[in-house]
Amino acid sequence: MERKRWGLAAWSLSLAAAFLSSSAIAQAKTALTVYTTLQKEVLTPYENAFEAAHPDIDVNWIRDAGGVIHARLLAERDNPRADVIFGVPVTDIVGLARDGLIEPYAPKDYMKLQPKFRDKQNPPLWTGLEMYLNVICFNTVEAAKRGIPEPKSWTDLAKPIYKGQIAMPNPTMSNTGYGYVHSWIQKMGEEKAWDFLSKLHENVSVYTNSSSTPCKYAATGEYVIGLSTDLTGPFLKTKGAPLALLVPDNETAWDIESTAMVKGSKKPDAAKVLIDWGASKEAHALFNKYYGAVGMDDLNNGPKNSIPNGASKAADYSVEWSIDNRQRILEEWAKRFDSKSEPKPQ
Repeated sequence: MERKRWGLAAWSLSLAAAFLSSSAIAQAKTALTVYTTLQKEVLTPYENAFEAAHPDIDVNWIRDAGGVIHARLLAERDNPRADVIFGVPVTDIVGLARDGLIEPYAPKDYMKLQPKFRDKQNPPLWTGLEMYLNVICFNTVEAAKRGIPEPKSWTDLAKPIYKGQIAMPNPTMSNTGYGYVHSWIQKMGEEKAWDFLSKLHENVSVYTNSSSTPCKYAATGEYVIGLSTDLTGPFLKTKGAPLALLVPDNETAWDIESTAMVKGSKKPDAAKVLIDWGASKEAHALFNKYYGAVGMDDLNNGPKNSIPNGASKAADYSVEWSIDNRQRILEEWAKRFDSKSEPKPQ
């Protein structure tokens, strides 16, 4: 009987020791808070791949729009809660840097990335992960039924034949929508661009709050044309939507979803590990399953129906100009065109 009691006691002690050991391991992990604008569908595979390579770090994503992230980081300036921003458009990161919220850092494989994916500052404020392009989602079936021709240039969208056939992201709500507007202004000049936007407005049925919604409308045939990104279009086309994905004039607006360290991060060493991973070939091979254009030259195959050689279609314009003039442009746009905007979310 005594031996049995001793065996039970030993088993209990062993179980307790194992529990304490597993608790100690869990406590030893570094919890990294990461702000992101990435789509939910990619966060789990990214997290799984990173944590498999670095099991001592737990990534805690907090996902929101770029403007909300900016406001949050400003509010938390004196006591930062985030360590890294990951998958946030570079236009937003440059704005954050101007407010003193970014800590420069050059990851290990930084110079292996294509030039567009590298900040010109040394050390860099941001490191590019993937590029998305603004495209036209064009419903070929509905276009044929309605006698609507495929636009060959961006300015074609102002022609009367497209009246009521276009959905576009609201530039005051969507970075994609603003990308269209500032890129047209930079290319055409202010006077011609505002004239074009006024004619385009006559053809737009709705300005949506989300960048993906116009392409979804085109996929269902509600409108023939949806101005959107090459993230939504290939996915819908692969599911069977009768879409052609167009880049008129062979150039378009773009943004690079990037990563950077938050100034004042309480876990800078772990933050650097995540940023290093984001610049690695292994990470970019994973990104390339979801994005047609990533930072490593020998990848860029992308998911099915991606825009071929997408990075080559990125228009040459000034990111700095788009940031410097953003408030002015958006105020003017809203004054002229907000009447067709979807209701803002409450």
